[in-house]
Amino acid sequence: MEKFGFQKVANNPGPGQPFINHNQPPPRPEHPPAGTQQPPRTFSRKKLITANCSSNQVALSNKVGVSPNDFAEVPDSSTVVLDGNFVYSIYKDANMQQGQIGLAGNVRPWGRWSLGQPVTVEPYNIFANGNSNYLGAIDLFVDFRQKSKANSSPINHEELIKIFLSNHENMILQPTQPLVMDFRGLILSVYVIGCQVIDLNNIQATATMLEDLSSKGILIKQTAINFYPQEGSIINLIKPKGSKSSNHANKNRANQLIRPDFKLDQMGIGGLDQEFQQIFRRAFVSRIVSPDLVDSLGLRHVKGLLLYGPPGTGKTLIARQIGKMLNVKEPKIVNGPEMLSKYVGSSEENIRNLFKDAEAEYKTKKENSQLHIIIFDELDSVFKQRGGGKGDGTGVGDNVVNQLLAKMDGVDQLNNILIIGMTNRLDLIDNALLRPGRFEIQIEISLPDEKGRKDILLIHTKKMKDNELLGNDIDFDEIAASTKNFTGAELEGLVNSATSFAISEYTKSENIAQVDENVAKMKVSRKHFFQALQEVKPAFGVNEEDLTGNSPYGIIPYNHRVNEIFDKLQSYIEEVKNSSTERLISVLLHGEQGVGKTAIASYLALKSEFPFIKMLSAESLVGMSEAMKIATIDNIFRDIYRSPLNVLVIDKIETLINYVPIGPRFSNEILQMLIVNLNKKAPNGRRLLIIGTTSQYSVLKHMNLVENFTKTIEIKKLTKIEEISIIMKHLNFMNEQERSIITNQLSSIGDGQINIGVKKLIQVLMNCQYLKTDVNGVVENILEAQLS
Repeated sequence: MEKFGFQKVANNPGPGQPFINHNQPPPRPEHPPAGTQQPPRTFSRKKLITANCSSNQVALSNKVGVSPNDFAEVPDSSTVVLDGNFVYSIYKDANMQQGQIGLAGNVRPWGRWSLGQPVTVEPYNIFANGNSNYLGAIDLFVDFRQKSKANSSPINHEELIKIFLSNHENMILQPTQPLVMDFRGLILSVYVIGCQVIDLNNIQATATMLEDLSSKGILIKQTAINFYPQEGSIINLIKPKGSKSSNHANKNRANQLIRPDFKLDQMGIGGLDQEFQQIFRRAFVSRIVSPDLVDSLGLRHVKGLLLYGPPGTGKTLIARQIGKMLNVKEPKIVNGPEMLSKYVGSSEENIRNLFKDAEAEYKTKKENSQLHIIIFDELDSVFKQRGGGKGDGTGVGDNVVNQLLAKMDGVDQLNNILIIGMTNRLDLIDNALLRPGRFEIQIEISLPDEKGRKDILLIHTKKMKDNELLGNDIDFDEIAASTKNFTGAELEGLVNSATSFAISEYTKSENIAQVDENVAKMKVSRKHFFQALQEVKPAFGVNEEDLTGNSPYGIIPYNHRVNEIFDKLQSYIEEVKNSSTERLISVLLHGEQGVGKTAIASYLALKSEFPFIKMLSAESLVGMSEAMKIATIDNIFRDIYRSPLNVLVIDKIETLINYVPIGPRFSNEILQMLIVNLNKKAPNGRRLLIIGTTSQYSVLKHMNLVENFTKTIEIKKLTKIEEISIIMKHLNFMNEQERSIITNQLSSIGDGQINIGVKKLIQVLMNCQYLKTDVNGVVENILEAQLS
């Protein structure tokens, strides 16, 4: 291989080091494939019917049998591609019927062809794109074709390579390709694991071992051929002393963990690219290199992966798709409560049964064992904190946790298991399960951001687009921006709702159970999506419409104090967003009733444009017992960290803690919960702005709650007639002359001072406008309102 310019030390790439480096320009191969000196003759695309090979000779050639009449225009052994993916050389066989293609029994499963199925056959030229693709190295699994003839007699690794090369030189090979070969009368099955493709026109590039179907290269004399025993095989490959061939015969090779035909864009999961990269890096990297390298590095395989986050964000979907993307045993999917049984010892036995297959295989195959995946849904329902005294008195919950701990990281450790757990409540799970060696990888699957929401919408509308059922007026960037706090499941519901609106336009007016015959012309348009947004609401956070409802007339800057308050509040937003230390800021807006505290808090929350906004108010807790209120508030404080930037509005705190002046009485439990959470550090680098409002500042002061807010701001009533004039003008209330009369009359009463909250004033003005009250009536109503 030195004549090719390959480094001698890397000429035999072993497991975990599939690289060949090029140091100098290599000459052309000694025997380039026939037909490369001049443009090959070609033929037109053909449709042939799958049939059996006519003889063992054709099968052992690893070519496809064709009738000479079908390919008269090209020579024998010409290269073709089947169904656009699978490259073969043709074998002109007079015994093949015209219009058929002979595929051996080991070939048909590769392309998923069945007998009698049509196959598209096209000419293939590996040099068509200007590259000269040769194989620098190739990794192969080998085993006995017939298990009855399997034996452990030594097979010379170098001789096996020599025979393979003599039979297949100049043939194009690609990963996942099945082959057969005759070795001294023994028929062996060969499987292409990976190919190192070298472009001689770009020799400075570092070639890597590729394992996907699209990688193709020509086998030449200089190719480094590496055989490995098939998993579980008793085939005995030996390397003779002084041999120049690969020195890893009979050594374990890394299992092909990722299915070669798997594409990430087929997963149907959007907005989770970073999470998938983290899962792969932490959970699977140690499993794609060879056991020898794992042993040399002292690596320990990860056994537990825990996905947590709010419902509907795709945790279960991720777990299922991980099972599909891996070349592993069929994952066992278990719902947590299914493990529990009323019979003594049965729950623990159910846990043990999940590991039986993995244990049995690990005993016989050790590190060559396939990976066994167990998926636990609703993990928190079974594996709760032990010793909490919240069980049924039988201790079954504690025993189940103990059994899982023993199986995951006990005395008899298994390296061939991966347990994927899912939960909405990470805090409920026993702490011992979360340490290294158990569920050491904990990845939050949170609400998707705007880009993620767009990706999810595109996934759920792909079929519509492919079938031309999607309107041209849809802007998915616009819809993604309008769906803050939506989970992936809610976005799917939004698409379904929009589709239902589109179909409903074609229902017959006389019978809504029937659709018009023109429904085939239906298209889902922008209008339908925005109709759907009126009925599909996010479970987390607050809709912008709800917050806007707290300030229907906006915030009116009736004096310089209002502007100062907003400048100060805006600075807190910027501080939370950008500060390296202040990731939690809490602001208490206090003042008498009707001064606009809730309106300012809601307006500010919207103005922050933080991706996650939540509102906690007594209105949402009406009718609940104190215990239910505590649980609900606790869940809200857990929900507020669903995105990197969050806002929580706590409205009317005195009502929230059940304060009544008679007594006085209040809920100390809720009060203590608020105090704890106002001082709790934001987890995982998240940032939170809390805006509280109260009309009982002195009461909260005595309860030591005020001191737990970072800042306090007082909102005062209107005290000047000019302020009323500004508000009336902002609301376009009456004309300028009538407004002047109202302010003059108010100025003439008393000393020209007023004392009314802005909320109450706006209510009075709107009521007067509705009743068409004259200026005298307006003045009278304002004076009455400030006395009430």
